[in-house]
Amino acid sequence: MMTPAPAALHPARIHPSAIVEEGAVLGRNVEVGPFCHIGPSVKLGDNVQVMSHVVIMGNTTIGERSVIFPNAVLGCAPQNVHYKGEDTELIIGSGCTIREGVTMHPGMPDFGGKTTVGENSMFLAYAHVAHDCHVGSNVILSNNVMLAGHVTIGDRVIMGGGAAVHQFTRVGHHAFVGGLAAVSNDVIPYGMLNGNPGVLMGLNIIGMQRSGFDRASIHAVRRAYKTIFDTTTPIRENVARLRAQPDLNSAVADIIGFIDAESERALSSPARGKRG
Repeated sequence: MMTPAPAALHPARIHPSAIVEEGAVLGRNVEVGPFCHIGPSVKLGDNVQVMSHVVIMGNTTIGERSVIFPNAVLGCAPQNVHYKGEDTELIIGSGCTIREGVTMHPGMPDFGGKTTVGENSMFLAYAHVAHDCHVGSNVILSNNVMLAGHVTIGDRVIMGGGAAVHQFTRVGHHAFVGGLAAVSNDVIPYGMLNGNPGVLMGLNIIGMQRSGFDRASIHAVRRAYKTIFDTTTPIRENVARLRAQPDLNSAVADIIGFIDAESERALSSPARGKRG
């Protein structure tokens, strides 16, 4: 069994034009490119690559193997008039790809003080993650996607270019949001939303298949979708009928749990203007 080499044998590679302030913690094999600015409270995990003209400030932690492309700005003060310089956090998981011009802000002290991003997520050019957002793992935010403050994005969500999410809105795991969609209400797990205002257009079956869901689970979710959004009775009554079923499929239980959870927003539905 090989003994890991000491960190001194794998020092960070810092371009002479970059500024890395005293106090910053850089892991093994970190690369900081030309004209970058790394603040004193930043922590970069092993094998992080920071390309040119990147600014990383504040109490920001970036997990190992993440790659940050030019002109990204991470950890600067939230765009919130109530922020007074408090020591809040931005935490980004391992294996993330952060493309050109992406911005991510730390949290606000009154709401837990943390913005979090999971592992292996991809943020395409000029995507924005505002204060107190919580973004899951294996997420893709396409170009110019805009997340307002306090947005929650579940695992394996894909958002098309230019989509915008209203503050305090939740997008459930495995959901798909189309390009230029305006997401002002919660989107159920496995849901597919398009339009402005956003309307639920069905289920992200392809995403479920790619994630390895079996046919039984997919069919169960399809049946549940029809039941939940049966317009002859209120959504809450429809959900109660589903909840009472024996041997409830776990994927359907995820949807029910999402609907049952407290939320600031109404529930997106297939009918424009319909509320849960």
